[in-house]
Amino acid sequence: MRGLRGPEGLRASIHQARFALTATDEATAVLAVEQLDTLPTLLSGVPEEVRAVYASRTLGALGDGMLRETLEVFLANNCSWTLTAEALHLHVNTVHYRIERVESLTGRDLSRLDHKLDLYAALRCG
Repeated sequence: MRGLRGPEGLRASIHQARFALTATDEATAVLAVEQLDTLPTLLSGVPEEVRAVYASRTLGALGDGMLRETLEVFLANNCSWTLTAEALHLHVNTVHYRIERVESLTGRDLSRLDHKLDLYAALRCG
């Protein structure tokens, strides 16, 4: 965004300043937009109430129980059925069943990258 002058430059500067204010608290250093390089860093600039609504709308049907935990472990294990089953001390068929329920309740297809990212981002927001 460097080098912009006039109204567009001012608008960009205002957006960057708002992001820095939103992404910062007493324990977090102020970040410049140029420092954004991870999803958690990006999400830190999204207001807490917006993150909460996104997480609730995306994951709300899962509740806070075993389906959410299964989803977290599944994504953390790069969507490996076997590694997820081992981590949760479950049979692979149980993992398949739970992930099918997650897909049904969220309307997301975990074979699609964009849907995996939606759910991963929602987990990071909630």
